[in-house]
Amino acid sequence: MNPNELHAKKAKLADEPSSRRLEVIVVGAGQAGLAMGYFLTELGRHFVILDSAPSIGAAWRSRWDSLTLFTPRRYDSLPGLEFPGDADGYPNRDEVIEYLERYAATFKLPIALDNGVQSLSLADDGFVLELEDGSSIEADQVIVATGPFQVPRVPMFAADLPPEIFQTHSTGYRNPADLPAGRVLIVGGGNTGFQIAQELAATHEVHLAVGSRQLTLPQRFLDRDLFWWLEKIGVLHKTAESRLGQRMRERDTLIGSSPRSAKRHGVNMKPRAVGVSGRTVSFADASTLDVDAVIWATGYRFDHSWIELPVADEDGTLRHQRGVTDTRGLYFLGLPWQHTRGSALLGWVKDDAEFIAHEIARLTNDRTGLVREGELAHAN
Repeated sequence: MNPNELHAKKAKLADEPSSRRLEVIVVGAGQAGLAMGYFLTELGRHFVILDSAPSIGAAWRSRWDSLTLFTPRRYDSLPGLEFPGDADGYPNRDEVIEYLERYAATFKLPIALDNGVQSLSLADDGFVLELEDGSSIEADQVIVATGPFQVPRVPMFAADLPPEIFQTHSTGYRNPADLPAGRVLIVGGGNTGFQIAQELAATHEVHLAVGSRQLTLPQRFLDRDLFWWLEKIGVLHKTAESRLGQRMRERDTLIGSSPRSAKRHGVNMKPRAVGVSGRTVSFADASTLDVDAVIWATGYRFDHSWIELPVADEDGTLRHQRGVTDTRGLYFLGLPWQHTRGSALLGWVKDDAEFIAHEIARLTNDRTGLVREGELAHAN
């Protein structure tokens, strides 16, 4: 057991009755939850970070072995602790996991692993969280930091593939040895689809189906990393409401990948996949392809059904202003474009976390003032 997991074990909620009521509860022990924990510690708040997984950074652990970030290490730090290694190099999945574990241990964050939240509702004087083990815990304020990688999304026609055809969402892919020999189709043209396709092309015949328009950006330009330029010209700080932010949200962005580079790796490009008949996949241009394996790199969908509060519109869109919801004391953190392009990225989530920390402090001070006013009125 590593030091961080030992510390998380000590934070188990059943240790003492007083742990059943806290000032703040953070749901999720990924990068957003840990950054939030840092600022809550700075504020001196009585809090705990809950996570249903048995280890920290569960979303990273579920990604493929060779995953490499497209942001250099100099941009991958959470508040208070520099990401180790060559600042201009690009960390892999295992480095990120190790960094998150060390981060939690360094700041002795109170993390309760294996404590999934089944429901969140309002009580008379705060929030009640029902846990998967049947117990409950209360809090004055709650931050939902479960991130964007919640429920794998696959098209309905995936169910039409016969059982002898290997298929998995990208979250289930680890390395080329997972797949049988033969022709592989990867569906989904984000950075995930391109990275996996280029890796598999060394050992398999690979086809990549991309169905949306994409903005392709080089990893480096004029001997500088792309993110150096984006920071320099302020693009990463453009808000979701700005004109540029709205345009960027409408198009998928590929960083360091492109159809041209994929072809150089031996990947065959296909348009949008639209249906399945037996082992044959059909595409938007009326072409077809017989496959031996399919990887659905089709992203994720949110699942906030466990939040028994009116936090979303009818189409499921969360209602918030930079993570602050209409429900007093309830916040979201780590959402894509929560405030800027960097809101869901490792090195930029700290900006929104710090903002929410100020909101928590403000609300706490407001409540403290009301209590004191009530005490004075009662004394008089």
